Amino acid sequence: MSISLDQLQAFVAAAEHGSFSAAARALKKAQSAVSTQIANLETDLGLTLFSREGRNPVLTPAGERLLLEARVMLDRREHLIGVARSFEAHVEQRLVVAIDELYPESELGALFADFAQRFPHVELELLFPLMEDVTRLVLAGTADLGISWRQEILPTELGFQTIGWVPIRMVCGRDHPLAGQRVDWEDLKRHRQILVAARSNGPEKHRLRVAAEVWWIESHWVILEMVRKGIGWAFVSDHVIAASPARPDLVTPELQFDDFDLPVALEMVWHKQRPCGPAAQWLRERFAAARIGGAVAQAASAAGRAGTGKIRS
Repeated sequence: MSISLDQLQAFVAAAEHGSFSAAARALKKAQSAVSTQIANLETDLGLTLFSREGRNPVLTPAGERLLLEARVMLDRREHLIGVARSFEAHVEQRLVVAIDELYPESELGALFADFAQRFPHVELELLFPLMEDVTRLVLAGTADLGISWRQEILPTELGFQTIGWVPIRMVCGRDHPLAGQRVDWEDLKRHRQILVAARSNGPEKHRLRVAAEVWWIESHWVILEMVRKGIGWAFVSDHVIAASPARPDLVTPELQFDDFDLPVALEMVWHKQRPCGPAAQWLRERFAAARIGGAVAQAASAAGRAGTGKIRS
């Protein structure tokens, strides 16, 4: 049995356009050529794909079923051609992007939908590490691009660009002792704090620590569930609080100290010595253009790299 892609193309075109003549026009071929290709396909398969009793050919049950398979084979041909063109254009075959949970996930869907349209043949892996873990992955070559909160000390091998600022709030449960009062700095020190935990143990992990007693949890979302139950208080970003199922049971008390909401800077990081292909470059430009935080980003950008986003002791 010998089946050609031209035969499948003629078969699919006839089914989609409703007649052999319309298929011939769509394919820019003679009607006789299309009719012959379909007839030869039926002979090779040993099946009748079209009933020719009426004015226009009608798919038989076998034709309806095999049409699905024919479309798959033609789609895979287009995919093969697309992959080959990607190689020709030196587009990466695979990218790994590490994104801290501080980056609003609502922004990611549209961005990566556009990426899928622009680079349909690039295999993508998205990782969601925290804080210094992002830069460690980029430094090690495990990730091609990272989105992390700003680190006071960044390895010299990494390039960076600030792409936005995320406000964070002090939050506690409705029944927590801090819920019904105006909170000062000493109040925070006296109650258990729940902090997001990176797997590394560098200085960034402790930047937001205030309380003597701390629980470490590797998820902003789980932190809010703990806060909801009154286990402790936490600093959490606006967008995570707003999207959390725990939101109705959370309180953001009035604070007696300034510099809050505290904006945390988001930075895009990459390794300076590793090549940046078209797909990675496109992502870098899109992340930079997104400017998370809007007016907050403009107001906070003047603060500079040193000292911005620090909690006072």
